[in-house]
Amino acid sequence: MADKIRCAHILVEKFTEAQQILERLKKGEDFSKLAMEKSTCPSRKKGGDLGWFGHGQMVKEFEKAAFNLDKGQMTEQPVKTEFGYHIIKRLE
Repeated sequence: MADKIRCAHILVEKFTEAQQILERLKKGEDFSKLAMEKSTCPSRKKGGDLGWFGHGQMVKEFEKAAFNLDKGQMTEQPVKTEFGYHIIKRLE
């Protein structure tokens, strides 16, 4: 298992909003453009890019989902954390 991975995410408050964004992504819309447009996280300025991180640096639910992705893969369902709902894409 990788020690460090690089991910981008889109963070929103509502599950329904996260689902709508997922639908748009599945139709081929650009992840970083949608992150800039929709995400409530400061990482939106970088298209949702969170950079490299290892185990124990992110909240448990986020980390588990992120480390389960293959490079280029995106979460199928929004991931709920204390911050809201995340759509996570593994970059590296």
